[in-house]
Amino acid sequence: MKNITVVGAGTMGNGIAHVCAQNGFKVTLVDLQEQLLQNAIVNITKNLERQVSKNILTETDKINTLNNIQTSIDLKAVATNSDLVIEVASENISVKENIFKLIDSVAPEHTIIASNTSSISITKLASFTNRPDRVIGMHFMNPVPVMKLVEVIRGYSTSDKTTNTIMDMSKRLNKTPVEVNDYPGFVANRILMPMINEAIYTLFEGVGKVEEIDTVMKLGMAHPMGPLQLADFIGLDVCLAIMNVLYDGFKNPKYAPCTLLVNMVTSGKLGVKSGEGFYVYTKGSKDIIVAPSFQK
Repeated sequence: MKNITVVGAGTMGNGIAHVCAQNGFKVTLVDLQEQLLQNAIVNITKNLERQVSKNILTETDKINTLNNIQTSIDLKAVATNSDLVIEVASENISVKENIFKLIDSVAPEHTIIASNTSSISITKLASFTNRPDRVIGMHFMNPVPVMKLVEVIRGYSTSDKTTNTIMDMSKRLNKTPVEVNDYPGFVANRILMPMINEAIYTLFEGVGKVEEIDTVMKLGMAHPMGPLQLADFIGLDVCLAIMNVLYDGFKNPKYAPCTLLVNMVTSGKLGVKSGEGFYVYTKGSKDIIVAPSFQK
C-alpha cells in the first residue's frame, strides 16, 4: 500500500492526511473547494511546526511530510491510482453513498475503501459498492496526530485480508488499532454518546450546572475533559446525529437524544465550531466561559 486518498479536508481529514504522510505514505487530500484544501495545508503545517517545537519531529521530517501530500478537487481522477481511499465526509448517508459509488466505479479492483464514520453502518456503506469485502471502517480519534486509537470496524462482508491489511497499516501509522464489529455506534460512541447525552439530561433537569457537571467527571472519574466540554469539542450536531443513529438502530428509549441537545443544534449552538455551545469560545483565546444561557 503506497498511495492513499483522503476525501474531506476538514479537521479529521487533514489530521488523517498528516499522519499518513508523516509515516511515509503518498497522500492526496481531496475536497470540493480549493480554498478548503489550502486551509487544510495551512493547518497541517502549523501542527507539524508544533511537533518540531516539541522535538517530536525534526525540520526534515516536517518537509518530508509536506512533500508527501498533494491536493485535488477531482476525486474521480485521483481514485484511479489509489490503494486505499479513506472517506472523511460529513455524517450524511446520502453524501457518503455518492462518494462510495464514485470511488467504486473508478478505483482499481484491489483498492480498499474505508470510512472514518463515527456511527454509520459499514455494511450499509459497503452495499453501495461492488466490493463489500474491501470496505471497512477506520474511526480515528480527534486530534488525529495525538490520539493513538483507530477503531477498525468490520462490515458483514469485510474480508479477513482487508481487516488484516488495515490493522497492519494502522500500526504503521503508530496507532493502536482495535477490531470491532458493525453495530450502531460501534464501541467508542455506543459508550461515549449515551454518557454525554446523560450529562445533558443532568443539566436539563437542573441536577447540576455546566461547570459542576464537568468538574465532577474530571475530578471524580479522572476524565481529562468534562462531558459537556467534550460535546462542544466534538460538535453538538455530530453528537445529535450519532444519538439518532443509536436510537434508530436499537429502538430503545435510553438512546433518545435530550430535548436540550436537539434545541441547541436547531438554534445553531454547535460548540467550538460555531463559537458557542455549553461554553463560549473566542478565536485566538484559550479562555472559555460558560455560555450566557447557562449562567443563571
